[in-house]
Amino acid sequence: MQAGGAKAGSGGKSGKAEKPAKAEKAGKGGSGGKAGGKRPDAKAGATASSGPSGPRPARLSAAAVLTAVEGVALAALGIYMLVDGLAGSPDSPRQAETGGLTVIALAVLPLVAARGLWLRRRWSRGPSLITQIVAFPVAWTLINGGGALIAAGVGLAVVAIAVLGLLVNPTATEALGITPRE
Repeated sequence: MQAGGAKAGSGGKSGKAEKPAKAEKAGKGGSGGKAGGKRPDAKAGATASSGPSGPRPARLSAAAVLTAVEGVALAALGIYMLVDGLAGSPDSPRQAETGGLTVIALAVLPLVAARGLWLRRRWSRGPSLITQIVAFPVAWTLINGGGALIAAGVGLAVVAIAVLGLLVNPTATEALGITPRE
């Protein structure tokens, strides 16, 4: 029930086009060019309802939350770097400001991916997987940094492995409407 409401709210036009398409399917009749134009919507509606229907699996929710946490952490780091560049006394203010803006921009990818995972959008799995793969070299660099950075690097690596495991799980892929290739 929730998934249907979310689709109608987020799809807008697809929710309206779905009703006439269902009526056409029931009557199995068409009106020439218009039926051909609405056919893809009918297929998309059928695919969307057969793939990501029902409640969101806990594994997909966990992957979305962990990906969002990574995005928020990146945004916080970027804001810190930007503020330090503007108000602090870094070695190179311009470099700190540019780095801060870059990290804030990079935070958008996991945040958008997390939202897509939460809403069960098929496309969101790719950006989230990319975020996790990119996290490994960052974790390695943090671990080699020593001190408190070791804990941050280990934490990042553990989260990346967890999210990768959650996203490649068959339950999550089915919930996103991703089917195995045959």
